[in-house]
Amino acid sequence: MYNDFEVWFITGAQLLYGGDAVIAVDAHSNEMVKGLNDSGKLPVKVVYKGTVNSAKEVTAAFKAANNDEKCIGVMTWMHTFSPAKMWIHGLQELKKPLLHFHTQFNKEIPWDTMDMDFMNLNQSAHGDREFGHIIARMRKACKVVVGHWQDGATQQKIAVWMRVAAAWADAQDMLIIRLGDQMNNVAVTDGDKVEAEMRLGYHVDFCNIAELRDLQKDVTEADINEMLDTYKKEYEIAAGSWDNAHFAQQVKYAAIAEIALRRLLKKKGAKAFTTHFDNLDGIDQLPGLACQRLMVEGYGFGAEGDWKTAALCRTMWVMGEGLPKGCSFLEDYTLNFDGENSAILQAHMLEVSPMIAEHKPKLEVHPLGIGGKNDPARLVFTSKVGEGVASTIVDMGNRFRLIVNKVDCIKSKPLPKLPVASALWIPRPNFEIGAGAWIMAGGTHHSAFSYDLTAEYWQDYAEVAGIECLVIDENTTFDKFKFELKVNEVYYMLNKALK
Repeated sequence: MYNDFEVWFITGAQLLYGGDAVIAVDAHSNEMVKGLNDSGKLPVKVVYKGTVNSAKEVTAAFKAANNDEKCIGVMTWMHTFSPAKMWIHGLQELKKPLLHFHTQFNKEIPWDTMDMDFMNLNQSAHGDREFGHIIARMRKACKVVVGHWQDGATQQKIAVWMRVAAAWADAQDMLIIRLGDQMNNVAVTDGDKVEAEMRLGYHVDFCNIAELRDLQKDVTEADINEMLDTYKKEYEIAAGSWDNAHFAQQVKYAAIAEIALRRLLKKKGAKAFTTHFDNLDGIDQLPGLACQRLMVEGYGFGAEGDWKTAALCRTMWVMGEGLPKGCSFLEDYTLNFDGENSAILQAHMLEVSPMIAEHKPKLEVHPLGIGGKNDPARLVFTSKVGEGVASTIVDMGNRFRLIVNKVDCIKSKPLPKLPVASALWIPRPNFEIGAGAWIMAGGTHHSAFSYDLTAEYWQDYAEVAGIECLVIDENTTFDKFKFELKVNEVYYMLNKALK
């Protein structure tokens, strides 16, 4: 996916210092872009689009960025002093994510040789402040990265923003299909789909379960056998399981459902989907195994019609593509009160991605006890131990709110009578404050969880989207968090009134 994208690098200057200076600026910019691309730390190719020296050049560059499908964002850098009024019209036009890179070509000051010509040419120290002023004056969403372009930590910050920009581009044509509505009377998984498309790019469509049912009829024995061979290669299966007629039959039905569901998603061009255990007419079992495996391929998933979490799971997967530890849809299931080690068991009926599994998942068949269907196949495992982030999006009526909680996944005890995939985590800063702040913020019982992402990714995403973002981490206290909630409420009410 990232190979199809570009980030444009545009350097700001002016003609005050003569043609030789412009040539030097251009040479430095080319060398910097080459260095960034050769670093091996950036997931998206940086393309140098030249030095802009006038309002017309700025506006033309930003209009071109808007119209280029490969361009997912723009990086700006002021090599010399670039008067910011010439950026106004271009910034008004720009629709792509923006990163302002406060850097400098040379790493250190050449104390012994620096003269006025050097000073006139290398003016990022105040050129970037001039540009920063107009960004602030125009209230333009922008990530500011400060550091030398050859520094690994600086490049990592750019890489985070690139992944966010890629996910934002992906969301702008995200189709989410819903095989059934929300669970009756549930508030938190619902929301304003029109506003979501205007603000976040999501398009949410209902899909009749009959379409999935009809596609199942076209699945051949060859298709099924190929899928069963995949299961045998990728998962642990208890000895003798295939000799059990019930196990074999239910896994076969699960394979049919997976094949049909994948074909349905491709037919629709959907990037995310939801299911509902109460809307399975003509389907043998809740397609849990299919949901687990499709999440690995990048499809966003939300249970019980939760389209916002489905979309967020897709976005999370795009941001983390190629990173090693994995991500998944999860649900707060039950609590374990144990003093400082109090934790929350994360699971669901079936649908947890094997990307987060600590060991090779086991393929099993068991009764579900809900939905009134036959015993579903599922992958059973516990999650890795490690740090991660849980995230959710909720509709607050006058805005969307993104809630992010840093969590620590810990070792779980065996669950011999609960054969599902699960994770056990302690929310930061501790169970009481972490869980309490999430509830105060109106967070859902579903979440999009990742080992690879950090709060920075979601903060950057919220900045691009223009939505509220609340972070619950090791520095959170109830008093500070309550105050932040109140201040944010006032801010968004006034912001809406002023518009």
